[in-house]
Amino acid sequence: MTWAGPATRSPAGCTPCCGLVPGGLAKEISAAQAARILAQAAPSGAVAQARAELAAEFLADLRHLGGTRTKLAAAVKASGTTLTQVFGAGPVVAGTIIGDVTDVARFPGRDHFAAYNGTAPVEASSGNRTVHRLSLRGNRRINHAIHMAAITQIRHRHSDGRAHYEKKLAEGKTHKEALRSLKRRISNAIFARLQADARRAAEASVTGPGRATGERLCIQRGRLTPRTPALRASHSRA
Repeated sequence: MTWAGPATRSPAGCTPCCGLVPGGLAKEISAAQAARILAQAAPSGAVAQARAELAAEFLADLRHLGGTRTKLAAAVKASGTTLTQVFGAGPVVAGTIIGDVTDVARFPGRDHFAAYNGTAPVEASSGNRTVHRLSLRGNRRINHAIHMAAITQIRHRHSDGRAHYEKKLAEGKTHKEALRSLKRRISNAIFARLQADARRAAEASVTGPGRATGERLCIQRGRLTPRTPALRASHSRA
């Protein structure tokens, strides 16, 4: 048995199993199929045995990851966020963004949020030529999450993101420029969702301490704060 050459990565990522089958695997396989292959394999020699052990460890890690993804999806759903309504933003993308942003109120606007996640382009002009390049600053985890959402939108022809991407290409933009534009568009959509979620959470909490004490509350920048009464003339001193 020899280790197969470049093969299609399976949904379970069990590419190491290819080396346990003569000629490799011609199609993608699931984790259950990979487990059956490992159970039927009879490696001979130290090298083949090492490959089998590596494949078994890899499969165990993937199954653990699958359980983690299930828990993450449940946690994201329980949070009540609407981030998953953004096309291409699944539980992993939403969980990454929620975990790193924590409080959207710390961003005065969507431009500040774009600068934070690295989707705001950096101007690199020279003379009369105005050029914008990719920003390498900002939170790279959120930037990667937005990038994955953008790639998902581009791959689906019916999505608004694909239409936006093709529009930019028709305007003469390069692939990278069109992708940067789409990522900024997604960043704005995510920021709007985060703000809406914060407002909804603040409104839901109005039935708490504020109502019990009779204190008037208002929502400022996504946070629930006591309403400050206007200063009356009788309060001022001569």
